[in-house]
Amino acid sequence: MIGTTKKILTVDDDPDILKLMGMRLQAAGYQVITATNAEEALSQIAISRPSLVITDLRMPGMDGLALFDAIHQSDPALPVIMVTAHGSIPEAVDATQRGVFGFLTKPFDSKSLLQQVEAALRIGTGDLQPHDQDIDNEWRKSIITRSPQMENLLGQAKLMAVSDASVFIQGESGTGKELLARAIHQASPRRDKPFIAINCGAIPEALLESELFGHSKGAFTGALRDHKGLFQTADGGTLFLDEIGDMPLPLQVKLLRALQERAIRPVGSNTSINIDVRVISATHRNLAEEMKAGRFREDLYYRINVVGLEIPPLAARREDISLLANNFLNELATKYRKKLNGFAPEALELLITAPWPGNVRQLQNIVEQTVVLCTTPLIPATLVQKALQENIGGIVPFEVARKNFERDYLIKLLKATNGGVTQAARLAQRNRTEFYKLLQRHQLTPALFKNDNTAH
Repeated sequence: MIGTTKKILTVDDDPDILKLMGMRLQAAGYQVITATNAEEALSQIAISRPSLVITDLRMPGMDGLALFDAIHQSDPALPVIMVTAHGSIPEAVDATQRGVFGFLTKPFDSKSLLQQVEAALRIGTGDLQPHDQDIDNEWRKSIITRSPQMENLLGQAKLMAVSDASVFIQGESGTGKELLARAIHQASPRRDKPFIAINCGAIPEALLESELFGHSKGAFTGALRDHKGLFQTADGGTLFLDEIGDMPLPLQVKLLRALQERAIRPVGSNTSINIDVRVISATHRNLAEEMKAGRFREDLYYRINVVGLEIPPLAARREDISLLANNFLNELATKYRKKLNGFAPEALELLITAPWPGNVRQLQNIVEQTVVLCTTPLIPATLVQKALQENIGGIVPFEVARKNFERDYLIKLLKATNGGVTQAARLAQRNRTEFYKLLQRHQLTPALFKNDNTAH
């Protein structure tokens, strides 16, 4: 990020090249991470999240172009510079056509290297102006993460923020879609104009049209004066349409027309009003399925989904859970005027391994409940367990998972065979002696399953 030392990952199977390149980049003020092959490079990217990758083209195993393809698939916003001692026009053309930022031929001088690096980093950060650099840490301050997945997502969001393209955010409920939309607005040239959010699924259809487009005096019973809609209120700024998948079909037609014409017509008016609004929309629904079912217009989908982002669920980025939980604890302890030092280790372990179907919003609610009820300096595991309603699920140790699977599998077999060990062992493709040992390990008695089907 601007304002901090940029991390650059260099990848080459020649240690002398790595050393030389590292010296040149470090002398220019960059932080350098190295990898000797593509597989190591992918691990480093996941751990360190560099701002730029410089890789050799010819390497044993996965070559530079294959590495680029792997990087581009997971993080299209991460610029890559290709280096080779076997430079040729076809290779350079192939690399640049596939999206590689630049192409250097060995031996290269420091000037050429640094020029390419500076240009790639400018592109990677949206070519920000000096006054933009001052707020670079501000645009995403509400999004707390150390997850490589989220950092990749934020990198893409930063790039698209400088344009006026419509953005579509997909994600489960509670993942923070509005926070991401606000962050995009804050990183955009529209940051000084309004950010207006509306939940399309929370307002009745008749009122939603008026809320979005406004209405004229006398347009309907109760319309005592002209009403400015949210498109007009957000003029010059950003309008966030949350849960757009819940928008009724008739209103989808009117929204599509407004986006195409960049003009709206208030309810009851014959006059169109030009609008200058960047639209960001979001939903937890699968719009591909909604379109197949005829509940969402395909033409509107392609209009709102010029650029798509998908927020991973909290369970897919467990490295963020302790970070978020402690942040919520500090905020809530201040709110409720409580002196709390944190979570007991067992309590934090429960939070980290919980399934979190409600994502970050659920985590915040759980932490708030424990803060309110806590009477000790450390929040104990008992409070967390109660708040989670003893529905932990989530990650369990491998041995526990295997034991649970074996037990459930054996019970299923014994039920299916009415307690017949010979048949059950044959179905499991195990001899009787081994099968009996398994039953003893899990303290299962075959006789208890005889006539099981007739007992119900």
